Amino acid sequence: MGEFELIGHYFASAACAQAGDGVALGIGDDCALLDVPAGEQLAVSTDTLVAGVHFPHNPDPCLLAQRALAVSVSDLAAMGATPLGFTLALTLEAANADWLRAFAQGLDQMARACSVSLIGGDTTRGPLSLTLTVFGRTPRGLALTRSGAQVGDLLCVGGCLGDAAGALPLVLGQRSDDSAAAKALLQQYWSPQPQLSLGQALRGNASAALDISDGLLADCGHIAAASRVCLQIELAKVPLSTSLQVFVDAETARNCALSGGDDYVLAFTLPEARLAPLQEQGLSIHVIGKVLAGQGVKLVDAQGQEIIQAKGGYQHFGSSGG
Repeated sequence: MGEFELIGHYFASAACAQAGDGVALGIGDDCALLDVPAGEQLAVSTDTLVAGVHFPHNPDPCLLAQRALAVSVSDLAAMGATPLGFTLALTLEAANADWLRAFAQGLDQMARACSVSLIGGDTTRGPLSLTLTVFGRTPRGLALTRSGAQVGDLLCVGGCLGDAAGALPLVLGQRSDDSAAAKALLQQYWSPQPQLSLGQALRGNASAALDISDGLLADCGHIAAASRVCLQIELAKVPLSTSLQVFVDAETARNCALSGGDDYVLAFTLPEARLAPLQEQGLSIHVIGKVLAGQGVKLVDAQGQEIIQAKGGYQHFGSSGG
């Protein structure tokens, strides 16, 4: 099967590839065309996932597709954007029909869950890797960024942390477990749900935001650096799921939440007066600290004493550190 036959058979005919809101022209031409209403801006983000680096070799293709798209759409959530479309550049060692069918199914499932359309891409032969570019729209001047945190703001996250890191021994085949807790952690690893509704609700409310991909400490460090402030995290307030606490010991759970990464939960700073109105909307918001004068990230215990955490988070082309 040639490249164009492959695209047409497995991707162009999928439900997620049909033109949706904001997509004037999708798959089938040299470029896609997107409509962005007056008064809005286009948000664009690209992610590359490589076998053996971002996911294990020989993954379930349906789950791989779900994870790859969710990871990319999470960047739109972090900016408070409404999804429009995405492109997929897929590099395959061989065109296996069963693999492609399962991959396309997983991609379509996640795309429809996120209300985002497949609008183009490319396929080529080589070691397995995926590059996705996502497009969204946001009202002009209201996109969430990392650089607006103010002293006195609350530091919040949009849900429990550490589940995906807790699942890694299962993903890598280092541990076998069929318990409900293990299944819940694997679900969070392979099918994270981008917090699009939360991100859009934070427009005009949050002072800074991002999604947690490299670990809470490392990613809070990005907000601290961009905003030129210090983010203080209270360890006891960092939310952990019951599944993680059942599956691993307390110290491991803590390390997963602080430094494990792959959570794709939003971390954001918020003026205190904005907290209650957002919570009244039923949004998942956990206050875990506050913004102080200074620089960097400070982890403290219940008595306010600083805790030194050896590992700060994942970094490409370098060692992890605080």
